[in-house]
Amino acid sequence: MPKQYFYITTPIYYVNGAPHLGHAYTSTAADVLARWNRLEGHDVFFLTGTDEHGQKVEAAARLAGVEPQVFTDRVSADFQDMARVMNISNDDFIRTTEPRHKEAAQAIWLKLQENGFIYLGKYEGWYSVRDEAFYDEDELTIKPDGTKAAPTGAPVEWVIEPSYFFKLSAFQDRLLEFYAANPGFIAPPSKRNEVHNFVKSGLRDLSVSRTSFSWGIPVPGDEAHVMYVWMDALVNYLTACGYPDMTGPRAGYWPASLHLVGKEIIRFHAVYWPAFLMAADLPLPERVFSHGWWTVEGEKMSKSLGNFIDVRPLVAEFGLDPVRYFLLREVPFGNDGDFSRKALIGRINSDLANGLGNLAQRTLSFIAKNAGAVVPPKGELCEPDCVLLALAGELPEKVRGAMTRLAFHEALDETWRLIRAADGYIDHQAPWSLRKTDPERMNTVLYTLCAVLRTVAVVLQAFMPELMNRLLDYLGVGAERGLAILDTPLLEGMALPAPAGLFPRIQDA
Repeated sequence: MPKQYFYITTPIYYVNGAPHLGHAYTSTAADVLARWNRLEGHDVFFLTGTDEHGQKVEAAARLAGVEPQVFTDRVSADFQDMARVMNISNDDFIRTTEPRHKEAAQAIWLKLQENGFIYLGKYEGWYSVRDEAFYDEDELTIKPDGTKAAPTGAPVEWVIEPSYFFKLSAFQDRLLEFYAANPGFIAPPSKRNEVHNFVKSGLRDLSVSRTSFSWGIPVPGDEAHVMYVWMDALVNYLTACGYPDMTGPRAGYWPASLHLVGKEIIRFHAVYWPAFLMAADLPLPERVFSHGWWTVEGEKMSKSLGNFIDVRPLVAEFGLDPVRYFLLREVPFGNDGDFSRKALIGRINSDLANGLGNLAQRTLSFIAKNAGAVVPPKGELCEPDCVLLALAGELPEKVRGAMTRLAFHEALDETWRLIRAADGYIDHQAPWSLRKTDPERMNTVLYTLCAVLRTVAVVLQAFMPELMNRLLDYLGVGAERGLAILDTPLLEGMALPAPAGLFPRIQDA
């Protein structure tokens, strides 16, 4: 059977500011999908990184009193540290200031030029430095003070300068045909409709170079121009696969299986990027998924309010895996979410400490004290055992379906439905009573609970890798911990280590 490749990317994060909750959210979601596909036995390539060129970065470096490269080195290192703290299992971390990326970006420029899709002209129009984007007059809004602003609220300025253009207008019909033939390319559906309507309303050629600043990749053959930052940045997904040499060891990962992006950059990934790839005679990614934003206590995160949340202090206070769990359980992926300490503590105490943690501790500590500290013998199964084990047997397929839709909250809902059923089962079967009246039945009940806990732990490794690996240790599971092990029975008589609590309750004033 040929390898099933799974290539997933986060957006490359813009280095004009420090990493915050939103960046950690995207990276964690991508990490869960990468880990899940590894559990499935797929060949996974997971890419993240930093976007380091453009006018905003040049301005931020000037404000910091350092050269742009020094500034980007510092901020990129901060993003890499966030990925380390969040246990992000990326296979590569790309920086757009690397020589390999400069080579790839210039190579695709030359390919587009060779194919007749780039020409020199003059740009005259509205430009937002903050968004690094050009806007048409009809997209602008009028602020209370009478000035014009981008749809994002960012200020705009009228720019006149020589520019190279990409013939985006030539791809309007091809893009619409592609969307129709590939309805799952853009998700969720609300974003698909938004992009479709934008393209259908008419595409203008895109300015893809600037001369008013110098911090960027020089246009090959005309170094008075640097590439428009999005023309540069999007190519990173190809750079990591070895482009322009698509015969190397990573070439097989292209086209990407999934680009995860925030909703503010869906247009760049679902309109410009496919058009660039079509123009360069390259295959298109399979899917682009746009997720929502996080607010903090009902307020949008902003520098002026000073409410940007760095997840690293949260991890230090509450633990890594509980924070990862909260981010993907609290709101349906694709929707906006609101962060609060109260909600985080509530999830940790109700779902983790009182739910999974309590079930594991009750089962494993009882085995340690009353069943010889080994996996109990299975014995003869009764109807309640078979019902619970059947529910556990269905879980991987249910989670697989939810993961395919990026419905992380549904995957976790299904898992906690099994945990609640196991809680009811242990209360009803009462192994503490069976210890005196029917030790054989007690062992069967405990075996059943261990089998359920193994299923839960294997599935949840994608979400909470550290603590679920610890739970699998407590269950005596060997080094192989992919989904395939659920097809084999637990090894009866396997010695189990002394268990310890997984999720302490949080007391917060």
